[in-house]
Amino acid sequence: MKSLKPITAVIALLGSSSVLAANLHIPMAFEYLAIDGKKIETSLFNHKADLELTNGSHKIAIRYHDMVEDDFSDGESFVKSSPFIIAIDVDGDHEYRLKPADGDFVKKPKTFAKSPQVVITRSDKGQVSYRVDQTEFTEDSFVNTLFGGGNGQDVASVATAATGGAVIASTTPTAPVSKPAPIDAGITPTPVSGDKASDAAHAQQMLQYWWLHADKETRKEFMSWAIKQL
Repeated sequence: MKSLKPITAVIALLGSSSVLAANLHIPMAFEYLAIDGKKIETSLFNHKADLELTNGSHKIAIRYHDMVEDDFSDGESFVKSSPFIIAIDVDGDHEYRLKPADGDFVKKPKTFAKSPQVVITRSDKGQVSYRVDQTEFTEDSFVNTLFGGGNGQDVASVATAATGGAVIASTTPTAPVSKPAPIDAGITPTPVSGDKASDAAHAQQMLQYWWLHADKETRKEFMSWAIKQL
């Protein structure tokens, strides 16, 4: 009887090649929000660095979100950008990497967050066909919602709509590639003004700061208390 090993090996090879996909890697200071109209589930404590991409065109919503030294105290505070949309054409099993345009890390976080400039490269040094669109959408914070401020819109929902075909209003292309129709989802951010916005932003930063520095037991106690306040 003839051995079936060569045939089995060929079938296994064909099967494995059919599931291969490209991969996009982002640094710790960035987070995925949505891809092609689908929200990407992430966690503040479980960073998602890699995203599998099939061949074809994709729209991916990402934002910059990092903790930096506070200018007015010895502590730390959060800085985050509005979402930016990456339209990328994938044409093979490539390893893509996103990084700040001026180096491997962000040198001036607060300035960078106002308009994140990024580049995407391939590990094989091949050309990458992509475009980056900035948005001006400002996310409502949990504290803003409690205080009755904000625009009542969720950044993840807006990003999901943006990557699904409609795109967020007031976008600016920042990558030198082909320029499709401008992104427009009919959404106009409503900023919170005055001392109320400042107090809410500071309160949110303090909540995030203490959460990140609390132990597991303290977090459980806080969550139990917070749920009772809803």
